[in-house]
Amino acid sequence: MVFVNQLTLTSALGAGMDSMRESLRDERSGLTDRGWPGSDVECFLGIADIPSELCVPAQRESRNNRLVEYALQQDGFIDHVAACVSKHGADRVGLVMGSSTSSVDRTEQAYAAMLEDQGEPAFADHFVQPETHNPHAPGDYAALRLGIAGPCMTISAACASSAKVFAVAQRWLDQGWVDAVVVGGADSLCLSVIYGFHSLQLIAASPCRPFSPDRQGISLGEAAGFALLSTEPAQVQLLGVGESCDAYHMSSAHPEGLGATLSMQRALQAAGLTIDDIDYVNLHGTGTRANDETEARACSGMAGENTLFSATKGWTGHALGAAGIVESVLSINALLTGFVPGTMNTEQCEPELPVMLESQQRQISTVLSNSFGFGGNNCSVVFGQS
Repeated sequence: MVFVNQLTLTSALGAGMDSMRESLRDERSGLTDRGWPGSDVECFLGIADIPSELCVPAQRESRNNRLVEYALQQDGFIDHVAACVSKHGADRVGLVMGSSTSSVDRTEQAYAAMLEDQGEPAFADHFVQPETHNPHAPGDYAALRLGIAGPCMTISAACASSAKVFAVAQRWLDQGWVDAVVVGGADSLCLSVIYGFHSLQLIAASPCRPFSPDRQGISLGEAAGFALLSTEPAQVQLLGVGESCDAYHMSSAHPEGLGATLSMQRALQAAGLTIDDIDYVNLHGTGTRANDETEARACSGMAGENTLFSATKGWTGHALGAAGIVESVLSINALLTGFVPGTMNTEQCEPELPVMLESQQRQISTVLSNSFGFGGNNCSVVFGQS
């Protein structure tokens, strides 16, 4: 059995669990229309307020790594991992990280230097750090920062990245390769992300409204979150993970929700549960026309009689590669506190799937969190009270 021993999350809802819970309690969305430097795209963003004085080593400088650093500093997470490393040994603790943007902002800066005719040295200065310019940069930095010497990998599977980390960690622990695993995800905003999604005509000018009949698209966000998993008993247990890849299209989900259905079914099977046993489902719920329709179709056929459904990207924005850890933390928080977040900004929902509009205080014992990404990457994770 695998348990969640420690959690932390830094997002547009604030830095650390207490700030997140305060924002949830006050029904305060983290979305803002203050824009992004250098962008003229009209949109709302979920921006994490990283202190300007916070820094990382020069050869690892990027907004993504600074966000990782800031998140690790919250909730005593570094100290908890240090105690775990001391107990088991650095080589018996692993790390699995999910990310899709990695350190793209550094590449943007390099090309900006070149376009501004600052010459080859200015351009090269941004590319001399191999520790930054690769997809494994956030996982590598987190492992170095935490003193972890066990297996370490970074998963880049679009918006399912930091949900899939739970599957890898569970396999490592089940095989006895490690005694504990830090799982997490981090993605930061940059111009490539904003203009990329704008070119796909997926960004809404107003705050996203998942599953609303008049939804217009996504609100992008950024976040970094972590969990410490081990076989040491704790209040929350990782019950099962389900994965699938329908590979229907580069950026569109299977129209019948085949991959989403398979991932949910496999997660429930791994947990030894049925949908009727699930108290709350945290939906992927991006707010786009096609994706919400597909997920609603997949979930409506599996809806339990008393199961609550909601989508939380109206609170945080869509954190892309970090979405899985963000929504896993929100789901685990619902188990720990009984606060089940409603679907922020949505005033009326599609009849096919009656999502919960208002937040509720309810005692729940099982949750399922969905994360579906480009390329047909799908992952569903089940957590429960132990």
